[in-house]
Amino acid sequence: MELVKQAVLKETFPSWSGQESLSVVKVNYVISRLRINAVDFPETSASFIPGTGICLSVARASATISADWRMNAWLLKGKGEITVSISGLFISIIFNVSRDSTGHLSTLLHNCQLSIGSVKVKLSGRSSWIYSFLSGYLEKPIHTKLDKNLCLNIKYKIQMMDAQLKKHKVLSQIDTFAQVDYSLLSSPAVFKSHINLDLKGTVYPVGNHTDPPFMPAPFALPNQGDSMIYLGVSNYFLKSASLAYYRAGAFNITISEELATTFSLNTSLLKYFVSETSLSQAAACPVLLNLMATLPPAVSLNADRCVLQITGSVEVFAALPNSTTQYIFTGNLTASTTANLTITKQKLIISLLLKRFQFSLLHSNLGFPEQKSVVENFLSYALRRVVIPVINDKLGKGFPLLNLAHTSLTGPAIKMNQGHLVISTDVHYQPVDREDEDLHSHS
Repeated sequence: MELVKQAVLKETFPSWSGQESLSVVKVNYVISRLRINAVDFPETSASFIPGTGICLSVARASATISADWRMNAWLLKGKGEITVSISGLFISIIFNVSRDSTGHLSTLLHNCQLSIGSVKVKLSGRSSWIYSFLSGYLEKPIHTKLDKNLCLNIKYKIQMMDAQLKKHKVLSQIDTFAQVDYSLLSSPAVFKSHINLDLKGTVYPVGNHTDPPFMPAPFALPNQGDSMIYLGVSNYFLKSASLAYYRAGAFNITISEELATTFSLNTSLLKYFVSETSLSQAAACPVLLNLMATLPPAVSLNADRCVLQITGSVEVFAALPNSTTQYIFTGNLTASTTANLTITKQKLIISLLLKRFQFSLLHSNLGFPEQKSVVENFLSYALRRVVIPVINDKLGKGFPLLNLAHTSLTGPAIKMNQGHLVISTDVHYQPVDREDEDLHSHS
């Protein structure tokens, strides 16, 4: 209702003219620059109409409108300001919500009922008898004008809202690697207590909208009413994100001395784990780690945690002083991570934490020590301190959740379930000044 009030206060009305008779004198008048100065909604309600849409109603509302008036008659002219006080206003609006052919939410006025209790007019100007004359005669045409045009204005506003919804991007850019499609799969299902929106929720590599080779499993949201919004995120969403980032090459990482901000990866460090490298390198040289995912990371949502398992290979090289590299060894690795999920600024942020790590040698030109676990410890340390932070930095931009103008999520909470998670949250609307809104719309 706050949105409705803000829209009403910004409403503008066209000028209109008319003619009234006083004895044998005809008086022509013009009402211009109509603007709503104040509005009061003491009784408001919003409800769902099952199978139809949303009903908004206002009872015992009042408003104050100001305007300019000008009159012209034989030997008489006058002008001034007019104040119109409206009381006992009742409005009931029902509008349909549906899905259009492009997956956008669509709105259409279904019904509008209006009644006005009274209209009082007060004029200011130079001639008091003109005030008395026009005041009495203007109340009825203003009442008629409002009766005729308010529902038409509401219909126009809903059409404008529908046009804005069609411009809303259902494909949101996550980062340089991926996009997420939040288009509607079907028209909203409207029930007495709530409305369900079935969103696609598929993550794609940028420029490649091939659907994943797996289907989403159905799940149900909790039948609760403690929060304004319950957003379900299925395992399908996370699996499509994993596949999208894999296809985009986001899990292929080269770690060098320049990228290792926490410690220096060089052969002087590596020799403690792979002693053969010290035999062929007289001086310490930087070490390059090429990590490449060989499969899309496997994602699983359980009742208490989210697990991401990364399967890939690693190549290790020594960067020689003559700008060439010397191959050291290649191996397969499997890293099991848990994902910490948080919500910041209307985005789902995923942060990985390494839990387990396994390594198997494929090939080495320099031999390999018998202490395989020592090498695993080195690579595990490199993963924890360098590789995982690099991946987390790539995931740090987060997955956009809701994109409602001038709103913020209040008290969002995440509950993990088998196969899906549920985000419960309230939504706070922050009205903006007209000047700020105009500036924003042109930026």
